[in-house]
Amino acid sequence: MRYTPLVAAVVVAVVLAPIAASADRMWIGFHDDPILRYDANRQSEIELATGTNNASVIRSLVTWADVAPTRPANPANPFDSAYHLDDLDEFVRTAQKDNAEVLLTLWGTPKWANGNKGRNYLPTAMADFQNFARAIASRYSGRTPGFPFVRFFGIWNESNLGLFLKPQFNAQGQIVSPAAYAKLAAAGYAGIKAGNSKALVAVGETSSSGRDKPKAGASDAVAPGTFAQLVAKANKKLKFDAWALHPYPVPVNQKPTQKVKWPNVALTSLPQFEKSLDTWFGRKNIPIWISEYGSETKPGEPNGVTEAQQAVYVSQAIDIAKKDPRVPMFIWFVLRDSKGSPWQSGIYRDNGVSKPAQARFATAAKPLSPVNGKVSIKAGTKNPALTIYLRSFCANNPIGGRVGAIVHATKGGKLVAVSQPETKLAIDCTGTIRVSGLTVAKGSTYTVTVDANTTNGNTAHRVFTIIGV
Repeated sequence: MRYTPLVAAVVVAVVLAPIAASADRMWIGFHDDPILRYDANRQSEIELATGTNNASVIRSLVTWADVAPTRPANPANPFDSAYHLDDLDEFVRTAQKDNAEVLLTLWGTPKWANGNKGRNYLPTAMADFQNFARAIASRYSGRTPGFPFVRFFGIWNESNLGLFLKPQFNAQGQIVSPAAYAKLAAAGYAGIKAGNSKALVAVGETSSSGRDKPKAGASDAVAPGTFAQLVAKANKKLKFDAWALHPYPVPVNQKPTQKVKWPNVALTSLPQFEKSLDTWFGRKNIPIWISEYGSETKPGEPNGVTEAQQAVYVSQAIDIAKKDPRVPMFIWFVLRDSKGSPWQSGIYRDNGVSKPAQARFATAAKPLSPVNGKVSIKAGTKNPALTIYLRSFCANNPIGGRVGAIVHATKGGKLVAVSQPETKLAIDCTGTIRVSGLTVAKGSTYTVTVDANTTNGNTAHRVFTIIGV
């Protein structure tokens, strides 16, 4: 048996950079804490999400107030005794075992950090949030055996809504939340990167709609376009790896093709939002993570859509996202309807029976998984390197453990290269293999199969597409 390598720098280039005319590959999965994190059958539910439904990522909220109900003695220490993280540890371990990446969104201030206010009020000292973010990222940096590497993080949840962030407006009705959030995001980003420099961090996590002014009797909300523009105005040099959006249909019975008035943002608004985001921050091609999206169904949601309509909308929503080269992530909210969730957008009913959307989701998700990569490589490149995702290998192999592979490259069905490289398992559960014997020709397309294995019995079959440019 021979062995094979894993490198993280290529991951960002391959997964997050726009390729050709569409995303082609996209992290796709679910956010459903009541089922995937807290349900009695949570481990089998995660297996259902990743196995039957081909999810490659699972999102969860990390509520600071619950994790740290009392002030830690050493808040940057990921193993301070004040932190309550057993359930989250189990969640990320189960996801890893089932070959899924994790997105953790940090939010919810403890009373000790904001003068005894609610969770939706920011901390008095941003250093407290920075230390918390650092602790969580450090815990899941892959440096401590038994605590898996987490690749994706988000900072706050629906930060343009008063439900999650107060105040949105001052006493004069002026918008104040974006400037406050800019400080929070800077602190969170610095903390996460200090704890895990390889992690990718999204800011915003914005809801799809808002009014930009207070309305009596209604929850305060700032439109996502306005919010992002004012965050950039507050800190144009704010560091982040992606902007996260929740472009839900409003009202809930609308289609994914719904048109909305700017500065609200629906799936159809993505091109305008992306162009504006680049202008506001003075950057190019800022990635967009769709970290929540869903269509609620009747009868659980009386104003929702039929289950048949939801099935059509699942396909439409994923199709819109995958055609956008700047969207590397799409997360459906939720996996299964349940009493613990106010949303009835699951692809399973609360009794576990599949809705028609389930088959549509599973079918759409399978070919989009980034574990089977598609990459453009410069013509003339010899022995091109490919990054392979081997997430489940980290469940029972040490970082640095040897991984072997058998690699076949074909062009037009004809075998053009065979090799048996070996590598060491990297801290982020990826590896790099070289396709020895292949010289990439301009305009040519190659199919590369990689069959990886370890002495502990792990196996993985990966299929890559190389395009010569």
